[in-house]
Amino acid sequence: MKPIIAEQGEAVAERPTSVRWALASLSLSMLLPSLGTSIANVGLPALARAFAGSFQDAQWIMLAYLLAITTLIVSVGRLGDMTGRRRLLLIGILLFTLASVLCALAPALWLITAARAVQGLGAAIMMALTMAFVGETVPKAKTGSAMGLLGTMSAIGTALGPSLGGVLIAGFGWPAIFLVNVPLGAVTFALAYRFLPADTESGKTQQSGFDTAGTVLLAATLSAYALAMTIGRGSFGPLNLALLAATVCGAGLFVFTESRTASPLLRLTTFRNRGLSASLIMNALVSTVMMATLVVAPFYLSRALGLGEAAVGAVMSIGPVISILSGIPAGRLVDRLDAPLVIAMGLIAMVSGAISLAALPGIAGYIAAIAILTPGYQLFQAANNTAVMADVASGRRGVISGTLNLSRNLGLITGASVMGAIFARASAASDIAAAPPAAVHLGMQITFAVAAALITVALAIAVGTYRRGRAPAGH
Repeated sequence: MKPIIAEQGEAVAERPTSVRWALASLSLSMLLPSLGTSIANVGLPALARAFAGSFQDAQWIMLAYLLAITTLIVSVGRLGDMTGRRRLLLIGILLFTLASVLCALAPALWLITAARAVQGLGAAIMMALTMAFVGETVPKAKTGSAMGLLGTMSAIGTALGPSLGGVLIAGFGWPAIFLVNVPLGAVTFALAYRFLPADTESGKTQQSGFDTAGTVLLAATLSAYALAMTIGRGSFGPLNLALLAATVCGAGLFVFTESRTASPLLRLTTFRNRGLSASLIMNALVSTVMMATLVVAPFYLSRALGLGEAAVGAVMSIGPVISILSGIPAGRLVDRLDAPLVIAMGLIAMVSGAISLAALPGIAGYIAAIAILTPGYQLFQAANNTAVMADVASGRRGVISGTLNLSRNLGLITGASVMGAIFARASAASDIAAAPPAAVHLGMQITFAVAAALITVALAIAVGTYRRGRAPAGH
């Protein structure tokens, strides 16, 4: 693989303009899925009113999208390795764009939910294949910068969604939050079609079979886990326990199936690579903590600190802004230093930020803590993604990228449910929205003490893994 990567690096170095436009297409392919998540959130109340539906009915518009991404992202990455990543990425962009039109035109909530599932499939394809393309379009010495750019674009999509969605709904009604994806999707498709490298036989996996049984089992298992973590809003009842039991059984069946198929969706031997397994675990732990900030912060800022809605929105926008500003510098730092060192630096900053969230009082303390936590997250993401994808074999980039994104999504789902439940339990209140300020403050302290412990575990994994001289790789 080394000569091939070197040749690719020399080839792209000779076409800097093409590389920039290729990166533009990949950047938009990363922005659209995150924008699709955050912009729809703000539209849920309007959709519930427009169709006289309940909040739970409207929630499925978001859940269908996230479930489609979580359950299919590994499979579509594998499919891209088999059939050609450029072809499948173009299909994904097209699916996302057309599904956005269907969402805007749908006359019923259940049709919007179905269209959102299709949109989630398109988003899964874009998320799985975007990072896989970096090795084919960017010189290896610039991989960190490219990963930092993609992280920045994801942060822009997340930060832009609520404000843009609010403006569009106020000015044009709820269909506008879906129609805005159409011109963006068209530009993304045109750039990807024109500037991404064509599929070649050498870029495809030599294994010809698609693991249908493994795909179905993995999708069912991940669906059971996602539903177990979301149904009941953190309150675990018999249904949640049954879904968790189904998750365990499904995981066992998946491992059994993969160990006996000639062309597995996921090679179990891949996870014997301590570096890759460590990266996936760290990614899930870090994502769990970052989702906790989004779940807990609105209640802490409003109930414990007494801020109004506008002030809460303004303070919460600080994190995404810092994320946008720190993404590209984080990537450049990865190019200058060893990725394992930057991973450790990022995790140390995140531990410090989580402890600060638990310990520092007031608005100034919250902002200072976020100003430490967020750049640490960007350092970790840029370095971890670079370490995993830098030396991965060409025929495995799609499935490894999908697996990396899957670990992040599982962390987000776990953070939204488990960390939210810890916050509610620590606050000793059945209704957080009505809890007294002192109780919410205590819940904040305990939640981020747990978060600091989780990041400390990730840091210990990083130190233990890299001390053995095994950097993450996706062979």
